[in-house]
Amino acid sequence: MDNQYDNAEFFKEYAKMDRSQKGLAAAGEWHQLKPLFPSLTGKTVLDLGCGYGWHCKFAAEQGAAQVLGIDISEKMIQEAQRRNAGECIQYCVCGIEDYDYPKDTWDCVVSNLALHYVNDLESLFKRIYETLKADGIFLFNIEHPVFTSGVGQDWIYAEDGTPQYWPVDDYFIPGKRETRFLGCKVIKYHHSLTQILMGLLENGFAIQAVEEAMPPKEMLDLPGMKDELRRPMMLLVKAQAKKA
Repeated sequence: MDNQYDNAEFFKEYAKMDRSQKGLAAAGEWHQLKPLFPSLTGKTVLDLGCGYGWHCKFAAEQGAAQVLGIDISEKMIQEAQRRNAGECIQYCVCGIEDYDYPKDTWDCVVSNLALHYVNDLESLFKRIYETLKADGIFLFNIEHPVFTSGVGQDWIYAEDGTPQYWPVDDYFIPGKRETRFLGCKVIKYHHSLTQILMGLLENGFAIQAVEEAMPPKEMLDLPGMKDELRRPMMLLVKAQAKKA
């Protein structure tokens, strides 16, 4: 995985984002993601790409017995430990693809805006299925295929700087995409909708919910938010590990 989050300049800019400063309340997708969580009382929860640890803290507040947040970025983990520590929460510097995924260990695996940094999603889905207990829940938010297949992952702008349209190209050609985010070059991986959803089904999951993130009405007056209604940026999926 590409790790720009330990780049000092990148991390400095990331820290300025509303979701970095205000947490889940400032995340435009939270009003859709929150209702998808299963009951976490007494459960074990693994957060893949935990960032500042907002979802780990949420799980603890919902009564989870054990929460592990992993992230490839040391800076992210340090911030998580500072902001969102808890008695049942453990943080670890570890890449999503490097974790050992012990079998039948977790009741819920969650990942928010991290899986588009993973090239081989199908192999990861298989490992997540194995680490979940029977009927365990895999809940994730990934950048939408329309967004990741966007040319440069940006709008085409008019001369006055107004976004005209979102160009999509090479949709059915998966793989590496180079884009710019917060002033830095960032490597992501594009996966089609078929790859994401069929990858789950072919690895034993039963899909329970699929949602495309839309900003809530109360955020539409924020700069750029109305443009988020013009194309999907995020894909939310809830799946259950069906085991005999």
